[in-house]
Amino acid sequence: MLNLHSGGTLVEYAELRELETPPATASHVPLEHFRLVDLVRSTLGMFGHEIVEEHHALDADGMRYFGLMELRSTYTGYIDTVGLRNSNDKRFPIGISYGSKVFVCSNLCFSGDHVIRRKHTANAKRELPGLLMEIIEPLALHREAQHKKIEYYRQTLLTDEQADHAIMQLYRQGIVNIQRVPEIVAQWDEPIFPDFAERTAWRLLNAATYSLSGRVMERPDATPRLHQVIDAVCEHVS
Repeated sequence: MLNLHSGGTLVEYAELRELETPPATASHVPLEHFRLVDLVRSTLGMFGHEIVEEHHALDADGMRYFGLMELRSTYTGYIDTVGLRNSNDKRFPIGISYGSKVFVCSNLCFSGDHVIRRKHTANAKRELPGLLMEIIEPLALHREAQHKKIEYYRQTLLTDEQADHAIMQLYRQGIVNIQRVPEIVAQWDEPIFPDFAERTAWRLLNAATYSLSGRVMERPDATPRLHQVIDAVCEHVS
């Protein structure tokens, strides 16, 4: 499920095609949300990735789009995902994110975020298919690396002191605000899902992403930084 902290409305793909896109100007050429979806679909298929489920959401006036595509995976406990975002009110650029979603709790975490920092112009619209190919071509390698990292997290035991240090680093680096800290601590001490019973880096990652539920799609840059903090703690585990 696609969850947005700021609200937003879940929609079907067909509704994206019916949405009215603002007219182009000399300096700004909006990209229809459904065209981004179509381009990403075709590019994923070109490189052998199978989409098994899609979720789409719009803000109140339909100017901002967030999407999530779940890819067929052979892994246990989670599925690979591709996140999309597009804005026709100049709020943010087109973005593609790679990550994972945990089956048991739908925690979403992006480990890589790619922003197409091109203004919405006629040239950028023509170049978009090629830019997407450059982003998606290495996805297979990214999925393999992500799997290895998750397995590493599952096998790395942490003490309460190490977890506390990581949580405070998340706060100090602005990845979470002070209101989220007690939520992360609570999920580390007593996770509501038994799948995270072992006191590992995997448990800590999911404690943090649980507290960020609904915010990950809107701040896809936060969870790659979350990985960096947990990686740093794991490096000091003897």
